[in-house]
Amino acid sequence: MKCAVIGASGYAGGELLRLLLGQDSFEIAYLAAGANAGEQVGQIHPHLAPIASQVFEPISIERMNECELIFFALPHGQSAQWVSSISADSFVVDLGADFRLKSPDAWRKYYGGDHAGSWVYGLPEIHGTRAKVQSSKRVANPGCYATAISLGIAPLIADGLIESSDVTVVAASGTTGAGRSAKVNLLASEVSGNMTSYKFGGMHQHIPEIEETLSEVASREVKCSFTPILAPMPRGILATVTAKSLVGSEKALVDSMKRYFSNETFIEILENSMPATSAVLGTNRAQIRVALDAHTQRAIASVAIDNLGKGAAGQALQNANLMTGLKESNGLLGLGVR
Repeated sequence: MKCAVIGASGYAGGELLRLLLGQDSFEIAYLAAGANAGEQVGQIHPHLAPIASQVFEPISIERMNECELIFFALPHGQSAQWVSSISADSFVVDLGADFRLKSPDAWRKYYGGDHAGSWVYGLPEIHGTRAKVQSSKRVANPGCYATAISLGIAPLIADGLIESSDVTVVAASGTTGAGRSAKVNLLASEVSGNMTSYKFGGMHQHIPEIEETLSEVASREVKCSFTPILAPMPRGILATVTAKSLVGSEKALVDSMKRYFSNETFIEILENSMPATSAVLGTNRAQIRVALDAHTQRAIASVAIDNLGKGAAGQALQNANLMTGLKESNGLLGLGVR
């Protein structure tokens, strides 16, 4: 199956290319970039030796429509302008936020501009989602923070073990989560040896995405207070998710996690070690550990993912596998590279 990667010169686009080169079901037929059009792949992604001499092309609807599968890895707000001209027969996975939110009001508040609509939300491990992805031609890939946070708390919400109106999250992400555009606050001199919060006070754009996903799981409104942190590392997310526990047993929390994710290839429920970003580097895996803070009667989940893996490109390939009838884990079974 011929596939296109639009936004192939970015971090998520580059990781997607790496994963696509590791499987034989999808042929990389069209690589598009904006400002980097005309440059060789090896100039931007020197680790992608098999396609180093290929050249990034300008974005073209005609070239997209030569492909059966299209991945958009563009900055938020940029993919919506292209999708209306794409063949209805093509499979499309959007790694940006354009089609994640159901609420136009939430889109305007957190992103601004017109709401493009919503597609199937591609977090397969959330019960009921996998079948929707399998029957869809259009899938919105979840955000990296939203993936980690939703996975860390969904089972407890589904089983009614926590107070859903009081979910609190502090999560740290590597610098690739901010994209490849040059920014002063992402310079090595600014990041090295330093940690800082950003989009402080409930301003992060993944908040409505998290609340929509978890409210659907809970069949009631979920409220989330989220503080993101920029960590001095290139990639990875470590999220700490807490909520008031409605049970006094840690075992009940652990059992809930194990039951909910019992058949999931990419979820590891830890009991004797802690989730670590280095353990999931380069993978589509999520490590989760849950505990009960008996002193405050709060459930606590620690979650580690690779923001470019399960948080972006890995999950996009997972969704594409499901959409096209392939084995879900095709090209995604690699272990961490620590």
